[in-house]
Amino acid sequence: MTSESDRWYDDAAGPVVRPYAMTRGRTSHAADAKIDLIALVVTRHEVGDHAALDDHTLSPEHLDIVERCQFQAISVAELAADLDLPVGVVRVLVGDLLEGAHVQIHKPVPPAELPDESILREVIAGLRAL
Repeated sequence: MTSESDRWYDDAAGPVVRPYAMTRGRTSHAADAKIDLIALVVTRHEVGDHAALDDHTLSPEHLDIVERCQFQAISVAELAADLDLPVGVVRVLVGDLLEGAHVQIHKPVPPAELPDESILREVIAGLRAL
């Protein structure tokens, strides 16, 4: 029998599901290379299309991601914060959705394609001089 001091959560916490249970024990996905923390996730289907809801292989967490990304693109980091899940779990779940063609990923601009920092500093200096 456990005492009150041995419990690590209170009655209001509800059922506790371990992250590895949500991902069926997986810690990575084949699409992990595409899924960066700042990659934007957006639902592929039209607003009226409920194909994800008809897919019985999807967990409630998968459906939460599809629902949140239906109207606007959301980064993987924001999804993790909104769903209160570890980023690694969200990456695996998004990988599942990507594989099932329920979402699409928009990768961030590579650093090599961003403007040079010296150019930005010159622009700022020029604006300050005005």
